[in-house]
Amino acid sequence: MTIELLSLVVFGHHGYLEAERRLGQRFLVDLWADVPEAAAASDDLDDTVDYRRLAQLVREVFAGPERLLLEGLAGAVADGVLGRFPAVERVRVRIRKPDVVLDPPVEHAAVIVERSRV
Repeated sequence: MTIELLSLVVFGHHGYLEAERRLGQRFLVDLWADVPEAAAASDDLDDTVDYRRLAQLVREVFAGPERLLLEGLAGAVADGVLGRFPAVERVRVRIRKPDVVLDPPVEHAAVIVERSRV
């Protein structure tokens, strides 16, 4: 079973360019966390992961130390999920930077990181 959070909007002072870190920018975070099927049968929050706590972890990572790369942010979120939530067997994190300025223009730049306990 997969818990899915799409397009969490967070603000952070991260980026390769000094201006990105100084001014800050918004990021969109997508997170998929695979958990055991037990919660579907039990209907008990103790058998799964409270997605409010997943969102809180994302906020904490983005409020934390500045990172230059999306790769570092996504890795920190994924590692945090596995470290904090024992019920999560596998996690996939996508971080999108929607306000990136490129030529030619793009909708967003993104990085996807996957981690598992196996």
